[in-house]
Amino acid sequence: MFGLTPFVRRHSAAPYDPFAEMDRFAEEFFGKNENNEFRTDVKDTGAAYELEADLPGFKKEDIHLDLDGDCLTISAERHAESEEKDKEGRVLRQERSFGSFSRSFDITGVKSEEITASYTDGVLKLTLPKKEETVPTSRRLEIQ
Repeated sequence: MFGLTPFVRRHSAAPYDPFAEMDRFAEEFFGKNENNEFRTDVKDTGAAYELEADLPGFKKEDIHLDLDGDCLTISAERHAESEEKDKEGRVLRQERSFGSFSRSFDITGVKSEEITASYTDGVLKLTLPKKEETVPTSRRLEIQ
Protein backbone atom coordinates (compact mmCIF):
# COMPACT_ATOMS: atom_id res chain seq x y z
CA MET A 1 0.00 0.00 0.00
CA PHE A 2 2.92 2.35 0.60
CA GLY A 3 3.90 2.60 -3.08
CA LEU A 4 0.36 3.04 -4.41
CA THR A 5 -0.37 6.51 -3.07
CA PRO A 6 -1.10 8.96 -5.93
CA PHE A 7 0.13 11.99 -4.04
CA VAL A 8 3.34 13.87 -4.66
CA ARG A 9 5.55 13.79 -1.62
CA ARG A 10 6.40 17.33 -0.61
CA HIS A 11 8.52 16.33 2.38
CA SER A 12 11.19 13.82 1.58
CA ALA A 13 14.71 13.00 2.67
CA ALA A 14 16.03 13.98 -0.76
CA PRO A 15 18.08 17.19 -0.99
CA TYR A 16 16.31 20.41 -1.83
CA ASP A 17 15.87 20.90 -5.59
CA PRO A 18 15.10 24.55 -6.48
CA PHE A 19 14.33 23.63 -10.09
CA ALA A 20 11.59 21.24 -9.02
CA GLU A 21 10.07 24.05 -6.98
CA MET A 22 10.16 26.39 -10.00
CA ASP A 23 8.49 23.73 -12.17
CA ARG A 24 5.80 23.20 -9.55
CA PHE A 25 5.25 26.97 -9.30
CA ALA A 26 4.92 27.27 -13.10
CA GLU A 27 2.38 24.42 -13.20
CA GLU A 28 0.30 25.97 -10.42
CA PHE A 29 0.49 29.49 -11.86
CA PHE A 30 0.03 28.81 -15.59
CA GLY A 31 -1.75 25.49 -15.33
CA LYS A 32 -0.70 22.24 -16.90
CA ASN A 33 -0.61 22.05 -20.67
CA GLU A 34 -3.25 19.31 -20.69
CA ASN A 35 -5.90 21.83 -19.63
CA ASN A 36 -5.40 23.73 -22.89
CA GLU A 37 -6.04 20.68 -25.04
CA PHE A 38 -9.14 18.74 -25.93
CA ARG A 39 -9.55 14.99 -26.12
CA THR A 40 -9.51 13.23 -29.48
CA ASP A 41 -10.01 9.70 -30.78
CA VAL A 42 -8.50 8.56 -34.08
CA LYS A 43 -9.81 5.37 -35.73
CA ASP A 44 -8.45 3.59 -38.80
CA THR A 45 -11.37 2.40 -40.94
CA GLY A 46 -9.22 0.99 -43.72
CA ALA A 47 -9.86 3.55 -46.46
CA ALA A 48 -9.79 6.54 -44.12
CA TYR A 49 -9.04 7.79 -40.64
CA GLU A 50 -11.88 9.10 -38.49
CA LEU A 51 -10.98 11.73 -35.94
CA GLU A 52 -13.46 12.70 -33.21
CA ALA A 53 -12.68 15.65 -30.97
CA ASP A 54 -14.68 16.58 -27.87
CA LEU A 55 -15.45 20.30 -28.01
CA PRO A 56 -18.54 20.75 -25.80
CA GLY A 57 -19.92 24.24 -25.40
CA PHE A 58 -18.33 25.64 -28.56
CA LYS A 59 -20.25 27.20 -31.40
CA LYS A 60 -19.49 25.95 -34.89
CA GLU A 61 -18.27 29.43 -35.86
CA ASP A 62 -15.64 29.36 -33.09
CA ILE A 63 -13.95 26.18 -34.40
CA HIS A 64 -11.28 26.53 -37.09
CA LEU A 65 -9.57 23.85 -39.17
CA ASP A 66 -6.33 24.98 -40.80
CA LEU A 67 -4.14 23.04 -43.22
CA ASP A 68 -0.49 23.99 -43.59
CA GLY A 69 1.32 21.47 -45.75
CA ASP A 70 1.04 18.12 -43.95
CA CYS A 71 -0.16 19.66 -40.69
CA LEU A 72 -3.83 19.91 -39.69
CA THR A 73 -4.54 22.28 -36.80
CA ILE A 74 -7.86 22.28 -34.97
CA SER A 75 -8.39 25.38 -32.87
CA ALA A 76 -11.36 26.63 -30.92
CA GLU A 77 -11.97 29.77 -28.91
CA ARG A 78 -14.59 30.20 -26.23
CA HIS A 79 -15.77 33.55 -24.97
CA ALA A 80 -17.44 34.22 -21.63
CA GLU A 81 -21.04 34.93 -22.55
CA SER A 82 -22.64 36.01 -19.33
CA GLU A 83 -21.46 37.37 -16.06
CA GLU A 84 -23.23 38.82 -13.09
CA LYS A 85 -22.13 42.28 -12.01
CA ASP A 86 -23.03 44.44 -9.07
CA LYS A 87 -23.94 48.14 -9.26
CA GLU A 88 -20.29 49.15 -9.53
CA GLY A 89 -19.61 46.80 -12.44
CA ARG A 90 -17.66 44.20 -10.49
CA VAL A 91 -18.14 40.57 -11.42
CA LEU A 92 -19.98 38.62 -8.74
CA ARG A 93 -19.85 35.20 -10.30
CA GLN A 94 -18.27 33.81 -13.45
CA GLU A 95 -17.96 30.05 -13.38
CA ARG A 96 -17.62 29.27 -17.07
CA SER A 97 -14.14 29.19 -18.48
CA PHE A 98 -12.99 30.88 -21.64
CA GLY A 99 -9.86 30.76 -23.68
CA SER A 100 -8.39 29.15 -26.77
CA PHE A 101 -7.61 25.50 -27.36
CA SER A 102 -5.52 24.01 -30.15
CA ARG A 103 -4.16 20.65 -31.37
CA SER A 104 -2.11 19.80 -34.44
CA PHE A 105 -1.94 16.51 -36.33
CA ASP A 106 0.42 15.13 -38.97
CA ILE A 107 -1.59 14.21 -42.07
CA THR A 108 1.24 13.00 -44.29
CA GLY A 109 -0.66 9.95 -45.62
CA VAL A 110 -4.00 11.75 -46.10
CA LYS A 111 -5.69 13.24 -49.17
CA SER A 112 -6.00 16.74 -47.73
CA GLU A 113 -8.32 17.98 -50.50
CA GLU A 114 -10.93 15.33 -49.59
CA ILE A 115 -11.16 15.89 -45.81
CA THR A 116 -14.73 16.35 -44.58
CA ALA A 117 -15.87 17.72 -41.22
CA SER A 118 -19.08 17.87 -39.21
CA TYR A 119 -19.94 19.19 -35.76
CA THR A 120 -22.86 17.76 -33.79
CA ASP A 121 -23.63 17.79 -30.06
CA GLY A 122 -20.19 19.04 -29.05
CA VAL A 123 -18.26 16.46 -31.09
CA LEU A 124 -16.21 17.44 -34.14
CA LYS A 125 -15.92 14.54 -36.60
CA LEU A 126 -13.35 14.55 -39.40
CA THR A 127 -13.04 11.95 -42.14
CA LEU A 128 -9.49 11.85 -43.49
CA PRO A 129 -9.25 9.66 -46.63
CA LYS A 130 -5.96 7.83 -46.98
CA LYS A 131 -3.66 8.24 -49.96
CA GLU A 132 -3.13 5.12 -52.02
CA GLU A 133 0.18 3.58 -51.16
CA THR A 134 2.52 3.46 -54.10
CA VAL A 135 4.28 0.17 -54.18
CA PRO A 136 7.65 0.55 -55.82
CA THR A 137 7.92 -1.61 -58.89
CA SER A 138 10.95 -3.72 -59.29
CA ARG A 139 12.67 -4.61 -62.53
CA ARG A 140 15.99 -5.88 -63.68
CA LEU A 141 18.23 -3.62 -65.72
CA GLU A 142 20.25 -5.00 -68.56
CA ILE A 143 23.92 -4.19 -68.71
CA GLN A 144 25.10 -2.92 -72.08
